[in-house]
Amino acid sequence: MYDWTTQFADPIQLVKGIYALSWYFADWHRYSRLPTAEPIHLVDTQPQLHSRTGQTSFDPHYFYVTGWAMRRILPNNPEFHVDVGSHHLFASLLAAVLAVVFVDYRPLKAKLHGLHCVCGNILKMPFADNTLKSLSCLHVAEHIGLGRYGDPLDPQGTKKASKELLRILAPGGNLYFAVPVGRPRLRFNGQRIHTAETICDYFSELELMEFSGVHDDGHFVERTELSEFRKSSCACGIFWFRKRMTKSCTNEDSGAT
Repeated sequence: MYDWTTQFADPIQLVKGIYALSWYFADWHRYSRLPTAEPIHLVDTQPQLHSRTGQTSFDPHYFYVTGWAMRRILPNNPEFHVDVGSHHLFASLLAAVLAVVFVDYRPLKAKLHGLHCVCGNILKMPFADNTLKSLSCLHVAEHIGLGRYGDPLDPQGTKKASKELLRILAPGGNLYFAVPVGRPRLRFNGQRIHTAETICDYFSELELMEFSGVHDDGHFVERTELSEFRKSSCACGIFWFRKRMTKSCTNEDSGAT
């Protein structure tokens, strides 16, 4: 019910906002009486009623996965990097130190030195076979085929997107990939949740260099087992794959621990 109602109004935020009005108007009154205080005009007010928290809030999935990817991509020092639909702030930060091509179904209308934005479909990427040495797709593939972004409906969307990423990755190239993992199910039209083993099956031609992730409670773990999040509701699985001739995607063969 909460997922449904927040598409129109957040009831929890509404109640908290109403409660916060008491201290907001009290602060308004106190501020107005301070020496040298600027005049407060109702037309210019901008109430911020949800910032008084005991700690800074953040989304653990996006916070950890973007930092994880930055720390893996930069040491490999690629000539340029291609990102497919990940958080645009990640593309902006990475472009500060590395040439980045950012591909999204909904084109990003941003102009920034080092960042080249391209409109593209993850199911039909504008790159030739076996050409990209450094590639990322973070928290994107789970949405493909659900129509959330106006894309065509396709129950095989995540699997097909994985196949397309595999097609354009060059031999020896690195793929940094993240999706929700845990109890497999569809949460229409938000996302699909897969097991980590299923994702490895999708990329069975690649070598798994590392598997990390974020638990349901926001706890981040690095270099763990594929089974770590098997009982999770909606954890974040973070995969580093490398393309080679042999087919392997197991912890034992990859050295992931």
